[in-house]
Amino acid sequence: MSNVYDSANELEKAIQESEEFKDLKTAYDKVMEDPNSKQMFDNFRNTQLELQQKQMQGMEITEEEVEKAKQVVELVQQHEDISKLMEQEQRVNALVNDISRIITKPLEELYGAQQ
Repeated sequence: MSNVYDSANELEKAIQESEEFKDLKTAYDKVMEDPNSKQMFDNFRNTQLELQQKQMQGMEITEEEVEKAKQVVELVQQHEDISKLMEQEQRVNALVNDISRIITKPLEELYGAQQ
């Protein structure tokens, strides 16, 4: 019987070698190479993180913060390289979600069978 951790490490390698991940890395590197793109992307990520932290702490997000976030999103969506990076992130996220469903299937079957 194979070691579960060995299989997890093989899965990690398979993800890194996948077209989805390679495309994400290429898009990420392109954004990071341009100082203006990097600054815009960092601002976008920081805005996202700030709002997520407030939500997790149960704090209310103000209308002003929502408007600022909308403006930041609109700005990055207009930037071709950042927009491409976001598309690639979505592809990798879909891949990871599919893998997660596969990995958790035995637990779902186990607990689902008792209902």
